[in-house]
Amino acid sequence: MLEEELGPELLTLLEEARRVFNAAPNEDVLHQVKAQFLGKQGHLRELMGRLPTLPPEERKAWGQEVNRLKVSIEALLEERKAGLRRERRAQDIASTFVDLTLPGRAPLPGTAHPLRLVEDQIVDVFRDMGYDVASGPQVETDFHNFEALNFPPDHPARDMQDTFHLEGGRLLRTHTSGMQIRAMLANEPPLRLVAPGAVFRRDDFDARHSPSFHQVEGLVVDRGITLAHLKGTLEVFAARFFGADTRIRLRPSFFPFTEPSAEVDALCPACGGSGCGVCSQSGWIEILGCGMVHPNVFRAVGLDPEVWTGFAFGIGVERTAMRLFGVHDIRDFYTNDLRFLSAFR
Repeated sequence: MLEEELGPELLTLLEEARRVFNAAPNEDVLHQVKAQFLGKQGHLRELMGRLPTLPPEERKAWGQEVNRLKVSIEALLEERKAGLRRERRAQDIASTFVDLTLPGRAPLPGTAHPLRLVEDQIVDVFRDMGYDVASGPQVETDFHNFEALNFPPDHPARDMQDTFHLEGGRLLRTHTSGMQIRAMLANEPPLRLVAPGAVFRRDDFDARHSPSFHQVEGLVVDRGITLAHLKGTLEVFAARFFGADTRIRLRPSFFPFTEPSAEVDALCPACGGSGCGVCSQSGWIEILGCGMVHPNVFRAVGLDPEVWTGFAFGIGVERTAMRLFGVHDIRDFYTNDLRFLSAFR
């Protein structure tokens, strides 16, 4: 319809545009010849440049006619562009052989990360024993992370927790033990909970250390809780997690927030105690730290240590996963190498 309203000169220019566009073999050439008509030095700019030379009463009609020509040329351009794309798709299809009789390729199924698998297994054992699962912030206060856990400002045990300090006196938590404090401040005993999560320390990133790793912290508070309850709980955990015949042993240790404190070893699940590479020929593997909640921790949260007793334990997820799966480099868990991760489907 627009073409019928064009004068002979503009209609001739339109046909010239059609011929040039249709001769373009690809979109790159089409883009180049487009400038002959629609560019700053193109035919349409030259036509519009005639306006000042025309009588005033003819200028409006001339401008409208040139605009109609512009719309028509742009339509031809888009039409040729669409045609070139159809031609390219047809060529791609013709040049690609597809054997429709071949079976399809099933997508690779996703799976949980090995650290998540181990963490979930640990938590499930304690959930079956009646424990609640708690969570808390990764950015902590000094009170929750240190002070209330019996770390005075000058306590040498703070050197064991090389800390990432943030503005405003906050820090990245160095252990999930801060959840002990939050739980006891928010709830009346009795308490029985586990708190899984990531923790952060200024460690080198090497085969055995990482500046970010994971823990599962446990806490029980009630009247009359003894070390025997702690040992019995850990024996049930070890039997459920490592196997029914697993034995454990407790070795004296030190943690500021528990007294007495102990490191717990389990009979090596790989060799059954005879000695192997997994347990460094000792027959035992260290699985966690634990102890009875220190009276000063109870005082910090307003609980009377003469009335309430309890125990706490902390399990390193990476360390447990390394020993469970025979992994010798902690960095393997963080490189996202599908060859490594696919072994845990």
